[in-house]
Amino acid sequence: MILLKRVLITGANSYVGTNVEKWLMREPDKYYVETLDMKDPNWKNFDFSKFDVVFHVAGIAHLKEKKKNRDLYYKINRDLAIDTAINAKESGIKHFIFMSTMSVYGISEGVITRQTNPTPNTHYGKSKLDAEQQIELLSSLDFCVSVLRPPMIYGYMCTGNYAKLSTLAKKSPIFPQVNNKRSAIFILNFSELVKIIINKKIPGLFYPQNNDFLCSSEYVKLIANFYRKKIILSPLLGNFLKLLKFKIVLKVFGSLVYDKVISEHYLAYCIYDTDKSIVLSEGGIYE
Repeated sequence: MILLKRVLITGANSYVGTNVEKWLMREPDKYYVETLDMKDPNWKNFDFSKFDVVFHVAGIAHLKEKKKNRDLYYKINRDLAIDTAINAKESGIKHFIFMSTMSVYGISEGVITRQTNPTPNTHYGKSKLDAEQQIELLSSLDFCVSVLRPPMIYGYMCTGNYAKLSTLAKKSPIFPQVNNKRSAIFILNFSELVKIIINKKIPGLFYPQNNDFLCSSEYVKLIANFYRKKIILSPLLGNFLKLLKFKIVLKVFGSLVYDKVISEHYLAYCIYDTDKSIVLSEGGIYE
């Protein structure tokens, strides 16, 4: 007999939370999922005790950092996450999964290994790392803590850099040809990893990514092909970009990856390859 896993996703209507919920609910005989709106100040009155696992995704990320919103990052990404973990533990929850970020490393280029020390340089990265460290202190034999540090997550209706590449692929007749490499993960591959972590109750740090690194030029070409649109990849523009060191240029065209050794591919969560992930991301039909 398969026991139903009762999952609470704290962070209603978030991109990741919504997709993970849909992914789990493809198997309603195995999972029961509820989401909790953490913007509601009465969330602490919610009964956590009826769940087996909490997946905490509530947070702010794609908000331009300014002096006036600094405290908001720490209030939501750190303090709210810690309070949620404490509440979960006190309610008898056995497993807590925290959604962190690759940004805790604070670097724009290079290869991140297990020995790379996090040195965040943004309030987003700092607040997430602070939360990680405090939540990990709660870990015990009766309270399993899993921390996910994903790179760019992309998929249908996502925001961020993938959405910008998609827009360029659809509108621009020409794009720089670059040979960069970036870690990224398709939302359904990420959702499958979350499902595996829930099923196996695996503690520790996770560095999820697709089997193949992202190359900005290749992704743009695949997206253009989906729309049967011709796009020219220009080596000249690519060479010009190499001369620019602006942050946004490095973020889109620089190389930043996780060493594949640390990405736990033995868990076999990458069930969609790059080509298929682009088709699903642009077509909006998830199997």
